[in-house]
Amino acid sequence: MKNLVIVESPAKAKTIEKFLGKDYTVKSSYGHIRDLAKKEMSIDVENDYEPQYQISDDKRSLVSELQKAVKGAEKVWLASDEDREGEAIAWHLQETLKLDPETTQRIVFNEITKTAILHAIENPRSIDMNLVDAQQARRVLDRLVGYEISPILWRKIKPALSAGRVQSVAVRLIVERENEIKAFESKAYFRVLAQFRPVDGTKSLSAALSRHFDTEEEAREFLEGLVGANFKVSRIETKPAHRTPAPPFTTSTLQQEASRKLGFSVARTMQVAQQLYESGYITYMRTDSVNLSDLALGMAKKEVEQAYGPEYVKTRRYQTKTKGAQEAHEAIRSTDMTAQTINAESAQRRLYELIWKRTVASQMADAEIEKTEMEIAIGTKQGPHNAELRFQCSGEQVKFDGFLKVYLESTDDEEEAGETSHMLPRLPEGTLLTMESCEAGEHWTQHPPRYTEASLVKKLEDLGIGRPSTYAPTISTILKREYIMKEDREGEERKCVAITLKGGEVKRTEKTEKGYSEKGKLFPTDIGCVVNDFLMDHFPNILDYNFTATVEKDFDDIADGKKEWRKVIDRFYVPFHKNIRQTQQNSQRTTGSRLLGVDPKSGKNVYAKIGRYGTLVQIGETNTDEKPLFASMKKGQSIETITLEEALGLFALPRTVGLFEDKDVTVSIGKFGPYVRHNNKFYSLGKNDDPYEVGLERCVDIIKTKREAEEQKEALKKIYPHEIGQKDGEAVMSNIGRFGPYLTYKGENFRLAKGVDPLQLTIEQAVEIIDNAGKRKKKK
Repeated sequence: MKNLVIVESPAKAKTIEKFLGKDYTVKSSYGHIRDLAKKEMSIDVENDYEPQYQISDDKRSLVSELQKAVKGAEKVWLASDEDREGEAIAWHLQETLKLDPETTQRIVFNEITKTAILHAIENPRSIDMNLVDAQQARRVLDRLVGYEISPILWRKIKPALSAGRVQSVAVRLIVERENEIKAFESKAYFRVLAQFRPVDGTKSLSAALSRHFDTEEEAREFLEGLVGANFKVSRIETKPAHRTPAPPFTTSTLQQEASRKLGFSVARTMQVAQQLYESGYITYMRTDSVNLSDLALGMAKKEVEQAYGPEYVKTRRYQTKTKGAQEAHEAIRSTDMTAQTINAESAQRRLYELIWKRTVASQMADAEIEKTEMEIAIGTKQGPHNAELRFQCSGEQVKFDGFLKVYLESTDDEEEAGETSHMLPRLPEGTLLTMESCEAGEHWTQHPPRYTEASLVKKLEDLGIGRPSTYAPTISTILKREYIMKEDREGEERKCVAITLKGGEVKRTEKTEKGYSEKGKLFPTDIGCVVNDFLMDHFPNILDYNFTATVEKDFDDIADGKKEWRKVIDRFYVPFHKNIRQTQQNSQRTTGSRLLGVDPKSGKNVYAKIGRYGTLVQIGETNTDEKPLFASMKKGQSIETITLEEALGLFALPRTVGLFEDKDVTVSIGKFGPYVRHNNKFYSLGKNDDPYEVGLERCVDIIKTKREAEEQKEALKKIYPHEIGQKDGEAVMSNIGRFGPYLTYKGENFRLAKGVDPLQLTIEQAVEIIDNAGKRKKKK
C-alpha cells in the first residue's frame, strides 16, 4: 500500500475513496481513538495540568488494525476535520500510532469534492499544535470544572448531578428568563381598529388608532365620540425601500433557521448536516464564518444568471461579526450550486434545499419595495376631534422581487411573525372616507418569550459563549440531565371585552382571547432551578456571562498562538480550587424546600422539596424523632406550583382498588415505579397507567396478562433447549430467549430470522444458517 488516508468517520471515508485512485486506502478512526478516562479526573494538576489520555476499550482492536495498516503504508495522510476537534483527532492518531513525521502529512478541506481533496493532497501541512492546544485547554478546563463541582452537588443537593462551564450558563439563561416571566405583570389595554372606505366606493382599508387605551371607560368614550364624525386622508407618503438578503449560513444561523422553517432540533440539524457534508453535498458544517470563496462566488453568480437573469445578480462579500469567528473558514454552502435539490432521504433533502436557497439568495439583488404610509384625521362639525389622535396604516408593494424569488429569512419574534404587509389603495390627500366599523378590543401584554433551542443558540452566540461545535452538545446535555425540559403548552384563555361602533350604535360584547401557545419552548425543571441557585450562590464566576465569554476568547488566543494553554488553565484553576474548598466546608445542604401549609389530619407542616430520587412532598420534620412521611411528585408537578391539596393527594397510596379472587388488589409506587399488588405478588403498571386513577378492571387485566406470559414461559421451558441434530460431532440446539428464537452450537448463539419455527428446522437447514453466519463474520 502506497498511501493510507485516515479520516474520522466511515461515511466520509466512503466518499473520499471515490475520488482517490487505487494507490490510496482510506480508513476511519471513528472519532477520537483516545481521550481522558471517563471515571477519573485524568489530569495531573501537580504536573502542570498534564492530561492523562487512554485508549478506550472499544477502540483497542481498531487501533491494532490502524497500526497494521500504517506499517504497510509508504505515506500516511491525516484527513480529519479542519476545526480544533479535527486537529486534535489527527494529533492523537499521530501520537497513538507513533507516526513518523517524515512520512506523515496533515491535509484539510472544507468540502468533500474531488477538486478539494486533490488540492489538499497537493498542499499538505504539519499538525497545527496551537489548534490542538486550544482543544486540550477546553477539554481540561471543562473536566476540572465538572469533576470538582459535581461531587459538591451530590452531597449538597442530590446524587448523579453534574455541572459544566457552558451548560450551567445555558441553564442560568433559561432559569432567569423563567423568573422574568413569573415577575411579569400582564396588563390589559384596548387597541382600536377601524375599517374605512372612500366615499367613491373603491377598495376598503384597515387602520389602527395611534394610541392604546388603558381602560374600558376611555375606549368607550372615544368610540362614542366618533358617532357622526367625518374622516379624511390627512397624509399619504410613498417612498422606495429595499430589502437585502441574509448572509450564508454559519452553524448557529443554520440551527436557528432549520428550527424555524423545518422544525428540527439543534441536534437533529447537526446530525443531518454531518450526513450532507460526509456525502459531499455541502461544505463543513461547524463554522462561524459567513465568507464565501472566490470559487463559490463565481458558481453562485453563474447559477443566478442562468436561472433568473443578469438583473438578479449581485455579488456580495460578507464580513463575520461574531466574536472569535475564524475568517479563514467558509460559510456553510452547497458544493454544487447548479444542484437545487438532491436525491436523498427527506430530512437531508429539505436541509440541503434550505442551504442552497440561502447561499444563492445571498448573491442576488436587493428586493425593491414601495412603502406607503397613510394617516386619517378625525373631524366633527366643530373641528378636529383630537389633534393627537389619528388612524394610521401602512402597506407595501414589491416592485422587483430580487432575492425574494428564492428565499426569505424567518423570525423568532412572535408578534412580527403574525403580521403581514398589504397594498393600500392610491388615495390623494384630502380624500373623504366613510367609517364602516370600529372596534376597541381588549388585549393583554405578553411576557418575554421563553427560549427555543434556536433562540438559545442565538443568545449564547451573542454573549460570545460556546462555539459552533459546542451549541448542540450543550443543549443535548442539559435536556438529558433534566435541568430543562422541552415542551408544548397551550396559551391561557382570558375573557376579553370588545366595544364596537357600527351604524352609529356602540355595543359591548365579551369574547375569549387565547394567549400565544408555547411550541418547543425550554422550561427549567425544579432540579435545574435549585442547582442554578446553588451555583449562583457559591460559584458566581463560573456562571458569569462575561467570564465564560472571556474563557472562549482565551481559547481563541491559544489557537492563534498568542497564549500558552497551561498558563490559561492555571490562572483559572488556582482561585477556582480555593473556592471549591471553601464551598465544601461552608455551604449548607439545599433542597429547594417550600412550605405548602399544614396537614389537617396530623397538624404537621407539609413541604415540597428535592429528595435523593427527585421531587417529593414531605409531611413532618426531618430533625425530630418521629420519621416524616414522603411521597414522590407526579410528572408535571413542580415545587413552585404544587398546592397543599395536590400534595396531600399524593399520600393516597397505597390504595385498595377492589377484590379479585377474594383477595385485595392494591396500587402503590415502589423503587422501580408504580405497581399492582395481589396475593403477595407484584405486577408493574404500564407507562400510561396513573396509579392514582387506575381502576380494578385494568389491574385485573395486568394480572391476567402477566400470568399468561409466565404460563407460556413455563411451557417453553419443558420444550427448550431442543436438540435438532449433530454437526461435526457437536449438538446443534434450538432455544428461545428474550429476543426470540436462536440456535446454539459450540457455545455460540445464532439468531433465527423472524417467522422461523425452531421446532420445524431440519439439521441441514440449521447447519446452513450456522455456516452462513460464520462467512458473514469472517467477511466483516
